[in-house]
Amino acid sequence: MSALALEQVTVELGGRAVVDGVSLAVEPGEWVTLIGPNGAGKTTLLRAVAGLVGHGGRITLDGQGLSQLGRREVARRVAVVPQVPLMPTGMTVHEYVLLGRTPYVSYLGRESRRDVTAAGQALARLDLGDLAGRQLGTLSGGERQRAVLARALAQEASLLLLDEPTSALDAGRQQEALELIDALRLDAGLTVLAAMHDLTLAGQYASRLLLLSNARIVAQGAPAEVLTEPLIAEHYGARVRVLDGLAVVPVRPL
Repeated sequence: MSALALEQVTVELGGRAVVDGVSLAVEPGEWVTLIGPNGAGKTTLLRAVAGLVGHGGRITLDGQGLSQLGRREVARRVAVVPQVPLMPTGMTVHEYVLLGRTPYVSYLGRESRRDVTAAGQALARLDLGDLAGRQLGTLSGGERQRAVLARALAQEASLLLLDEPTSALDAGRQQEALELIDALRLDAGLTVLAAMHDLTLAGQYASRLLLLSNARIVAQGAPAEVLTEPLIAEHYGARVRVLDGLAVVPVRPL
């Protein structure tokens, strides 16, 4: 059974289809990355999977229809790391990570010992124990990224959605974040669906790439099968060289 399956999913915004008839399946423990030019529908597709935007077609999580699950149950199964997460500067790291337990707390209740333990484990897993009492506004970019991932990990969801997880990080922090996500995937059995602009990083970490263009999937497969010079030229309008089937290097016109 697929961890996630989409059948002819369409999302319309402002009377225009920004996702148009997309079908895909993501297997348990797999890392699939959506690539494509700006406006291709990557972020909107992630939002549809998270139940944050209405859609046509069918989305299933572990065989159960998304439309049949309540918002709280969806939040227990799907953790989202947005491109620009809301991080109140005066909140401590521990308080922020504990928000990942919200789907498990009753509307009038308080966090249980299990919730506090899950948050503590997430802090420890991402080496944030010493920063638990620090306010978010005092953290570096890399530390904030780890806090966002810790909140998602505390949620104990089996599906992790990542929207441009490295866009605000330098090269070293980008590699650190992606290595950490991959380690979490392997250790905790997470399934990952990401959207990324950096084609080289996408190819290095994903087991499979889906190329979206004009709201549709136009190519999918192993990174070396999708990261080809003709496909990138056609859908990005870019002149590149692809080295070793993974490294995408822009080429200046003569």
